[in-house]
Amino acid sequence: MSNMINSLSNMRLLDDLARKETFIHRIHPLIKLLTTVVYLTVVVSFERYEIIGLLPFIFYPILIFAFAELPVAPILKMILLIEPFIIGIGILNPLFDHSKVLFGGIAISKGWVTFLSILIKCSLTVTASILLIATTGMDRFAAALRMLKIPKIFVLQILLTYRYISVLIEEVSRMIRAYSLRAPGQKGLKWSAWGSFAGQILLRTFERAERVYQAMNLRGFTGEYYTGDIAKLSFKDLAYFAGWSLFFIIARIYNIPVLIGSLFTGVI
Repeated sequence: MSNMINSLSNMRLLDDLARKETFIHRIHPLIKLLTTVVYLTVVVSFERYEIIGLLPFIFYPILIFAFAELPVAPILKMILLIEPFIIGIGILNPLFDHSKVLFGGIAISKGWVTFLSILIKCSLTVTASILLIATTGMDRFAAALRMLKIPKIFVLQILLTYRYISVLIEEVSRMIRAYSLRAPGQKGLKWSAWGSFAGQILLRTFERAERVYQAMNLRGFTGEYYTGDIAKLSFKDLAYFAGWSLFFIIARIYNIPVLIGSLFTGVI
């Protein structure tokens, strides 16, 4: 029950954060979307054994946190919820890749290097995606997708999934609360009750979806989700995109930590 409430509060937190009025929030949503796409593309383009070259890309989420005045702890908790899946993806690499590589003068398995590289890349991409929603909001994000000529049916699907997954969470929490009141002292659901419980969730989902659709039709829904007026692109927006894109490309072409280390050690 508490996990569902936490998930619901996390979704509402992102909506609340998107309403702030900072420099980052005022950047055009299309520009923030394109900047994030460039960031994700460059980060995932690194080879599987690359670790040092990824370090400069940590500055992007750090600066977004600072300039957008976002709370670190709640967003960090969201990222940590996804970490087990990331670890599950990369943890098998040390079992299959036993070749050795020198790292800081220490010979370690390339499988562990690959695992660490996957962990860093996934963490950076997940963080950038969450920050995009936290500084833009789903409505403005959907408007940016429509500006890119993404079919409206896909944009509508994303919006409705995001908006009404909270309805599903509330429905499930209500059913669990009713079950716990009828079975005091019992922790969780019995295995024998899972079938009927899942069936009830499915029936309630269909019923709620029909009511939501009828309500949308009564409010004039014709297949287009109105996301509000979006301002035109300004020079500030273009400079923001050009500056970050240039930094990402330079950090991808040149290994900045190695270059800085060479300057201090005098070895080029």
